[in-house]
This record gives sequence, C-alpha cells and structure tokens, in this order.
Amino acid sequence: MIIADHISKHFNGIEAVRDVSFQVNEGETMVLLGTSGCGKTTTLKMLNRLIEPTSGRIDISGKNISEENPEMLRRSIGYVSQNNGLFPHYTVAENIAVVPKLLNWQPDEIREHTTRWLEQLKLPAHFKNKYPAELSGGQQQRVTIARALIADPPVLLLDEPFGALDPVTRTSVRKDFAELPALKRKTVVLVTHDVQEALQMGDHICLMDKGSIVQQGKPADLLLRPVNDFVHAFLGQQLDDISRIYERIRAQG
Repeated sequence: MIIADHISKHFNGIEAVRDVSFQVNEGETMVLLGTSGCGKTTTLKMLNRLIEPTSGRIDISGKNISEENPEMLRRSIGYVSQNNGLFPHYTVAENIAVVPKLLNWQPDEIREHTTRWLEQLKLPAHFKNKYPAELSGGQQQRVTIARALIADPPVLLLDEPFGALDPVTRTSVRKDFAELPALKRKTVVLVTHDVQEALQMGDHICLMDKGSIVQQGKPADLLLRPVNDFVHAFLGQQLDDISRIYERIRAQG
C-alpha cells in the first residue's frame, strides 16, 4: 500500500530525514517510533505531501504521489494530529463534514454518517451542535478521529494522536479507537514516542534516531534482537518495567 524509497528531507541545509526506506502492507499498522526531533513527524508528513521530500520516492496504492494533485491526495488519506486541528468556529458536525463536502456528498448522507461516527466514538448525538471549545481534550480527539475516518480513506496517518491527553483519557480514547471495526480495513502509519503504545498497536515498527531508521521489524524483533546499544537502551526500559510489574504481581500472589 505504501512504499517509501530512500526519502530524505533537508531544511536550510539541515538533514531532518536521511535516506529512509520502508514498506507498509495493506491493512497493516506501522509505527514510526523515536524521541522528539528524530524525524518521525517529518517522515509522516511526506506521505501526504504536507512536506515535500528533498529526494526519494513515495508510492501509495501503486502511484507516485509526486505526480498526484496534493489536495486530491489528502482527501484520500485520513490524518489525525496531536493538537486535533479542529476549526474552532465550526460545530462538531461541521468539522466532521469538511471532507464529505469537498467530495460533494449529499446533506442527508453527511448527517447519517456523522451520527454513526459519533455513536461509534461514544459521543452523544447532541454534541454535533457543540463547538470544540465546549469539549474536553479527549472528546475533541474523538471528533478529529471521526473527521479523519468519515470518508472511509484506505490510508490513515496518525501524528501522536493521543499524546496531548492525560494518561486515563489517553488509555480510554486509544482503546475505543483500536476497537473501531473500520480500522481493520485501514493501512495505518502511527507516529509516537511511547514504546508501550508502539508495541500494542504496531504490526511493524521503525525506530528512528537523528533522521534515520536504526532498526525496523516486528515488535518482537526489536525487543529480542536489538541491532545496537541505542535500540537496546530505548526499549530496555520497557522490558525493565514489564519485569517489575510481573514481579510485583507474583509477590502479591
């Protein structure tokens, strides 16, 4: 579904992403994992041309995206950012309807799909008339997810979608998101710095550092066969935490 072939990005002579290659199979969730500033968000944004690569090639569904109209490309790709990106002067219903209106859906069809998505994301129907400022952070992010999915795009890009939420809300929103039936049909690329989130949600993980992919593979590959000290150190804390939890449970009987 997605092939990134030796993509790089320079900003004023600084190499933010360096010679990155990966493949995301249809229906797979790939995670770009790493610390802040490692290039993972820049890499994600090159997939929908919010950022243009300096070099390399990206194919989605067999098409070179550099030859696609950027606006049309983005209409076919769902996108969720950490800061939700909702229009503050639009109601919830108007925010969710942005892409369907661009696709010339009929008003009745938009209302029907909006109601269905509010229900799936566990938001009351009357929320459609509220404005983003009247919602909690978790509720706003649920609306953002509905907006990204309403037009049923085959590809979904998630840039730290749960990162701005408090731990309890984050767990709740992430759980409800992961259980959405529509997600099983999506090819997903997720950016996160949270190792546990990456291990829980990723079929394939690309661990990045200083603009490059240090190691990629299935979660077990990175955990059990780290290629260098950086990978071992980055994931090692997660293993230590798991071991401590296990020992605490054993001690409690």
